[in-house]
Amino acid sequence: MNNHTDPLGVMPVGKLLLKFSIPAIIGVMVNSIYTLVDRLYVGRLGALAMTGIGLNFPFMSLITAFSFFIGVGASAMISIRLGQNRKEDAEKILGNSFSFLAILMILVSFFGLMFKVPILNLFGASNATIGYASDYITIILYGTIFQGIALGLNNIIRAEGNPTKSMLTMLLGTVLNIILDPIFIFSFDMGIKGAAWATLISQLVSSAWVIAHFVKGNSTLKLRMKNLVPSWRAFKEVASIGLSPFVMQIAATAVAILMNTGLKTYGGDIAIGAMTVINSVMIFFYMPVIGIAQGAQPIIGFNYGAKQYKRVRETLKLEMIIATAICVFAFLCTQFLTVPIIKAFSSETTLIQAASYGMRIMLMMTPLIGFQMVSSQYFQAIGKAKKATILGLLRQVILLVPLLVIMPHLFQLTGVWMASPIADFISCSITGIVLFRELKQLGKMEISSKGKTLVSYQSL
Repeated sequence: MNNHTDPLGVMPVGKLLLKFSIPAIIGVMVNSIYTLVDRLYVGRLGALAMTGIGLNFPFMSLITAFSFFIGVGASAMISIRLGQNRKEDAEKILGNSFSFLAILMILVSFFGLMFKVPILNLFGASNATIGYASDYITIILYGTIFQGIALGLNNIIRAEGNPTKSMLTMLLGTVLNIILDPIFIFSFDMGIKGAAWATLISQLVSSAWVIAHFVKGNSTLKLRMKNLVPSWRAFKEVASIGLSPFVMQIAATAVAILMNTGLKTYGGDIAIGAMTVINSVMIFFYMPVIGIAQGAQPIIGFNYGAKQYKRVRETLKLEMIIATAICVFAFLCTQFLTVPIIKAFSSETTLIQAASYGMRIMLMMTPLIGFQMVSSQYFQAIGKAKKATILGLLRQVILLVPLLVIMPHLFQLTGVWMASPIADFISCSITGIVLFRELKQLGKMEISSKGKTLVSYQSL
């Protein structure tokens, strides 16, 4: 199949974007609902319980970072090896990745359990919330290996050409978590520990499902005992690609710690609980935008490589319109339906007031976020990973970290909330300039491509 017959190069852009984006949106939405459900139920236990679960966000982010470190790196290497028709090498990477994930997650569990109290204090825990936070994370750390394997190997399921199976893996864990949460939290009267056990069991089942796929399922690759022996060469190959998402996730963890410190200093435990609610709402609204961007990537990448630049611009324009529409809707909801949204998480007046105030300030630049997220993904799609990484870090780390240091000193708690929209505005402005220059260059390439095509026709 060549560029003139491949659907990516000839099918209407709108249909293509729909075809590729819907599975991606479902996948990322399911993943966000996983976290959302826990917080909706835990909110019924009180504001301090909500704060306790929020304090563990950096911990959960760290676990995800190590899962991505191996999972993303391994999936990329496996795709390359399969493309080279080197199936045995791909299976060796799969086996090694299983071992790497198991070793790393056992180490995370060991050191997490040993140092959980000082770590939680670093994350912003107080005497009133340390009990909730410790109860939750202790159980989660017992099952870290299951979460690592489920998240890490699920990337490889997608890499071997099974996106539907990958989506079902996430769906299985989420549905099970939704069912188990009320049973453990309320029926068994286990409180916040019940939420943790529900998550652990869901991850256990998901990891068993993933392992079964590679052992007994209809997978392209098989998990074989001989490939479980760790290889330093395989680790270097996986790590070379997995390092970028790992660093991004670690940076997000550092930002979360810094933000929790500011919230605790200027707003106390309730402010951290408010941030937990805001994060849950923010993730829920932003996930469809991420799905749209992921769906557009193969379309943009294929047509860019095929020098069909008009289709590249059409795809980018369409995904920007959709992403911006989603973000405008999110902005209207979070600005004018703030209290009803927060009441879904908690009925405590102090938490509702704190989260309402923080949400309106923190998400005031939401209409711009779709543009920024789509633009950074665009550079990744056309193979300019350095620009994509810098633009991705610009909003969430490079600008946000100094603002989280400076703004609270000037405006106390309001300054903590203000840091995010200021970072959003500046990063979107810079992204706009970079993208304008890139599209200008794309236009020149399009003219040049048309000129060469005309010459070739005239020479016939």
